[in-house]
Amino acid sequence: MIGLTLPAPVPLPIAAIARPIRQICIVYHSAYGHTAKVAEAIAMGARQREGITVTVMAVEQPDYERLDAADLIIFGSPTYMGSVSGPMKMFMDHTSKRWKNRSWAGKWAAGFANSGGLSGDKLAVLQQLCLFAMQHGMLWAGLPLSPTGHSPVDLNRMSGFLGLMTQSDNAPIELAPPAGDINTAAWFGAYLAGLL
Repeated sequence: MIGLTLPAPVPLPIAAIARPIRQICIVYHSAYGHTAKVAEAIAMGARQREGITVTVMAVEQPDYERLDAADLIIFGSPTYMGSVSGPMKMFMDHTSKRWKNRSWAGKWAAGFANSGGLSGDKLAVLQQLCLFAMQHGMLWAGLPLSPTGHSPVDLNRMSGFLGLMTQSDNAPIELAPPAGDINTAAWFGAYLAGLL
């Protein structure tokens, strides 16, 4: 590169530099509705940003055309026996052709995990989702939000930084995850949309 002279940039008309619409897909599994509730809160936060469209889909009915066109894919799973759920793992395995073709390489990725217990091994789920994204050549975005405390109304109360952690406490979806977790999910969505 020594001695290389680059041409001057060509000015573009204002219309040519207008920001394109960015697409976010949230793909999740939710057996009882708690993980779906978190997915919708993330979507709500992301939709607060201009120029963002968000598609939320369950792993049982993935829209691969939308996933392939997305700028960011957010993966979400409940924590079952210290791992992603079976349907989430089946979805992950079904993306092997996209892995082979590097279809998702360079896209942003993020993840969230929900469990009944306060810990519930959610970190293991986030690690599994992150490794999955890395296998695809994606760019992982964590949750850069310091905890505001450790009560159910606090943001990032479980101090998750690899991704979003929420707790359903085996309560009905009208009560769980609690307000702090849902507000953290909305914050996470807005943050992720801001990366695009």
